[in-house]
Amino acid sequence: MPYTTYLVEKGASHSFVAEAKPPTVTMPRIKALMTGSLPGFVDVVRNLNSPALLEDSVIRQAKTAGKRIIFYGDETWVKLFPKHFAEYDGTTSFFVSDYTEVDNNVTRHLDKVLKRGDWDMLILHYLGLDHIGHISGPNSPLIGHKLSEMDSVLMKIHTSLQSKERETPLPNLLVLCGDHGMSETGSHGASSMEEVNTPLILISSAFERKPGDIRHPKHVQQTDVAATLAIALGLPIPKDSVGSLLFPVVEGRPMREQLRFLHLNTVQLSKLLQENVPSYEKDPGFEQFKMSERLHGNWIRLYLEEKHSEVLFNLGSKVLRQYLAALKTLSLSLSTQVAQYDMYSMMVGTVVVLEVLTLLLLSVPQALHRKAELEVPLSSPGFSLLFYLVILVLSAVHVIVCTSAESSCYFCGLSWLAAGGVMVLASALLCVIVSVLTNVLVGGNTSRKVRTAAFRLPDFC
Repeated sequence: MPYTTYLVEKGASHSFVAEAKPPTVTMPRIKALMTGSLPGFVDVVRNLNSPALLEDSVIRQAKTAGKRIIFYGDETWVKLFPKHFAEYDGTTSFFVSDYTEVDNNVTRHLDKVLKRGDWDMLILHYLGLDHIGHISGPNSPLIGHKLSEMDSVLMKIHTSLQSKERETPLPNLLVLCGDHGMSETGSHGASSMEEVNTPLILISSAFERKPGDIRHPKHVQQTDVAATLAIALGLPIPKDSVGSLLFPVVEGRPMREQLRFLHLNTVQLSKLLQENVPSYEKDPGFEQFKMSERLHGNWIRLYLEEKHSEVLFNLGSKVLRQYLAALKTLSLSLSTQVAQYDMYSMMVGTVVVLEVLTLLLLSVPQALHRKAELEVPLSSPGFSLLFYLVILVLSAVHVIVCTSAESSCYFCGLSWLAAGGVMVLASALLCVIVSVLTNVLVGGNTSRKVRTAAFRLPDFC
């Protein structure tokens, strides 16, 4: 991609390596790019037939602000944002063997839509490169031709935007990114380095670059894109975003604007922290945020008194570093909090479901028998003893887990009466399963003995 390489090395651009968290499949990755949140493993199933996205996103904020959005490409976007595009043409990703028409269907709109310029956001999602990977892997000779095609598409868009900037003082922003990477076999979905590392290039005439300025790509999180796009478009950051503003993008702006952008991001993250962490005031990121706000207030007072002084610059640099440290800590705390699944509640639910399933499987042969009988000795002493012992063990486990865990847990949040009901149900199901298995085994042995006796009687005669 020679034109893209030129822009990365010498053009007005910033390039990054954006890390995509697993699962590295399309729908969760689009969700992360537009909401800044971390999708869960349930989204892997939703990827097969994506429902409308109800979370706050850059697309929703842009639509609310009256922005005109046009989309061409993977129809997953249309499913996620069904009423947000003023114009769209979705392409199905089901036919993996097609790596030509899926991209031609996007590119055929380009000349017309670039000339019109009646849009605020244009989103293009090409599929060909992904499909080639699935067919023949990343080392396929088809990869080079496809990358060359994508390079020419980017050049067409960039040169068109540059010509339009001569007519308007407002700069444009061109973002080139991948939603996920590709393993050595051409697949994706897991957490290998090749699958999670994605390219992210931001190109704009607003980015100043001096001759000889060599920039090495920094490693960032894919969730940082949402916050950066929102601030660039003058929109509120999606409320569930755990990402940080990509600071190099605003580094060339005046100090006052840089601090304002960082303040917007830290306020959003601190609010999200307050909603998700009961002891948020003790969080290091929140403490850093409050310190940043106090220093920022001092800087503003000094700025209003004297706009040009070394003291003002030094204090501004200190506030900047404090904000960046707070952003990093807050983002890490929230990412860790979101990634922590409620394992205890999940295990309780799994145990109950497995017990019900086991009981059903044991009951099926009895139910299908001509003389359907399922005798469970619920009143036997053995059953009662097992029942009470299991309840005692489960109660002890519940008390230990819920009194020692610092993080919130859904099952621990239930009333003791409701939690006791679940434990009684789990105990009863376990005892019933044991009783049924005992009956089946004892009944089977008795039946075999009767058949053996019936077989040997003629010998004695």
